[in-house]
Amino acid sequence: MAPVITPVSSSIELPDSSTVVIIGAGIIGLSAALTLAERGIPVVVLEKGRIAGEQSSRNLGWVRKMSRAAPDVPLALAADQLWSQMPERLGADVGYRQAGIMYLARSEAEMHQHEQWLASVRHLSLDSRLLSPSQIDDMVPGGQSRWAGGIYTPSDGRAEPTLASSAIAQAAQRKGALIIENCAVRNLIMSAGRVSGVMTERGAIRCEQVLLAGGLWSRRFLGNQGVSLPTLPLVASVVRTAPLEGPADIAVGAPDFSFRKRLDGGFTITQRGALYAPLMLDSLLLGRQYLPMLRAQWKNVRISLGRDFLSDLMLGRRWKEHQISPFERIRTMAPPTLPALNTEAMNNLIAAWPVFQHAVIKQAWGGMIDVTPDSLPVICKLEQVPGLSLASGFSGHGFGTGPAAGQLAADLICDTTPLVDPAPYRLDRFQQ
Repeated sequence: MAPVITPVSSSIELPDSSTVVIIGAGIIGLSAALTLAERGIPVVVLEKGRIAGEQSSRNLGWVRKMSRAAPDVPLALAADQLWSQMPERLGADVGYRQAGIMYLARSEAEMHQHEQWLASVRHLSLDSRLLSPSQIDDMVPGGQSRWAGGIYTPSDGRAEPTLASSAIAQAAQRKGALIIENCAVRNLIMSAGRVSGVMTERGAIRCEQVLLAGGLWSRRFLGNQGVSLPTLPLVASVVRTAPLEGPADIAVGAPDFSFRKRLDGGFTITQRGALYAPLMLDSLLLGRQYLPMLRAQWKNVRISLGRDFLSDLMLGRRWKEHQISPFERIRTMAPPTLPALNTEAMNNLIAAWPVFQHAVIKQAWGGMIDVTPDSLPVICKLEQVPGLSLASGFSGHGFGTGPAAGQLAADLICDTTPLVDPAPYRLDRFQQ
């Protein structure tokens, strides 16, 4: 069952033209649309399914700087500022709370990893700090596990995925953006060597610039344009509980579970140490680029070869603008829930904090994440296709940085001073 998203009334009629067309109505594309609309730039957002129907509503809702690679921290810091401005900017509460995030370590080796990360970002003056076992017990009482230690960032927080994208979409609409659901973009229209429009399943729209913010679908769209974006899918399984008097408002991540308080009083829980990796053709095509990541994270990845491989092949990788595209065949990628992983998460969590034995599971869902070889997104203009920009590959981190990532993409489109240095997010870093 998919998370219940706050509904948005989208536009019905397809316009003849716009200045910018955005492909994908997840939090990244919608944040870019809001930024452009606030600047008075005509923008149309085209979504093959529903607003935020995929990972933008299926993620954990964490807004964090902790454990991000140092080059990615400035974007996360900018996102903190933008999240804090959401109530005034959107006229809505999207559940953003700076309640802090804590990571726990069961071994000295795991603790050493936290120490190494903290040293790597010391020049960025974050408020992250190491914790002793007794400090963990004081901050998140009622625990039964013996931790080697932890790391805590008070300024990290959370927001509600089922509220945020809808509120951003509604604010963008009030500023003049058009958002059209159930309208897949099949192809780009090129004139004189640059983008001049998009061909949708309902017809053409002329435009000057296109932003591709298609999440896990961006690789397939770009492949049809002859551009390679190295991303592979991972599947997370998540549960939502009924309201519960939990141990703390702090979001907690242990090696084999995580939990965070929800705005409704319940908790969002996952098996943090296990992600399902469906083997597909791309796994073979890109596998070598992912070997360093696999060596570092092999304990957390559960690989499977089965129906996903055949389903992926049947979608096709090349199509013409008059043909039905893969984006029309699958409007919403909704991977099945993995009950075994959810059971593991709950058992591990209950062993650590017995209060969760009283949790009532109200919902479970799966979400498919697009992961790059270095876990950093791609946010840049594509030199291979003038007029096309890209914001994808967020590797499970996109919700937290979404408002800043969307603004950075808008800055690049507008050729204005970027919110942060975009150099770490260039696509050509994978070709060096």
